[in-house]
Amino acid sequence: MRALGIDIGGSGIKGAPVDTETGILVADRLRISTPDPSTPEAVAATVARITEHFGGNSALGCAFPAIVQRGVVRSAANVDTSWIGVDGAALLSRATGRPVTLLNDADAAGMAEVTFGAGRDHTGVVMILTFGTGIGSAIFTGGHLLPNTELGHLEIRGMDAEHRASDRVRKSESLDWEDWAERVNEYLAMLEALFSPDLFIVGGGVSKDHARFLHLFETKARIVPATLRNEAGIVGAALATAPARRD
Repeated sequence: MRALGIDIGGSGIKGAPVDTETGILVADRLRISTPDPSTPEAVAATVARITEHFGGNSALGCAFPAIVQRGVVRSAANVDTSWIGVDGAALLSRATGRPVTLLNDADAAGMAEVTFGAGRDHTGVVMILTFGTGIGSAIFTGGHLLPNTELGHLEIRGMDAEHRASDRVRKSESLDWEDWAERVNEYLAMLEALFSPDLFIVGGGVSKDHARFLHLFETKARIVPATLRNEAGIVGAALATAPARRD
């Protein structure tokens, strides 16, 4: 089965058709910068452009950087606040002319990693962390997802963790890998105290550089880089279109 997966991020919106049996992209992905401001109408128009680019009539899944409950957006940390309360699935369906499955972006990345990637066949507690514009999180136990955890908003030193330790902050504050890892280690220690995971999977845009920093992380749990890296959101969004995977 093929489905179109689209990953809506704070800086870019990217998509590609995916073979949901293998997790492989069957065409080169298309990336378009996220509109500024990232209002519902502007983002929907960009999603429609990507959908039209690939054509066809396959199922459409969209990963979104917010809490999403039954298609409705409930938060907006890295997109325009006008999204809050919007039925995003219905809006994107009208814009593209297709039924749309909308889900949290880190949950989508996590689905891809536990199905095809670094968490495949793992029966314990797995935490996927995506470091990019913010910090996304997904938790699986026995392969089952606890949706919308949004643990990048845990408070550390009086601010959201993602405002101290995201990849965007690393770049904007010109942190070297050691200084950034020190901040991330503080965050990982809090996650271990709260959830006692068996495995951490590090994904997001920073994952391509994992050889430069992963050895600096200090955890009791095993910690590994994401296998699908920055394509995980696209793959997971496509996977979410299967009826058995919908919330």
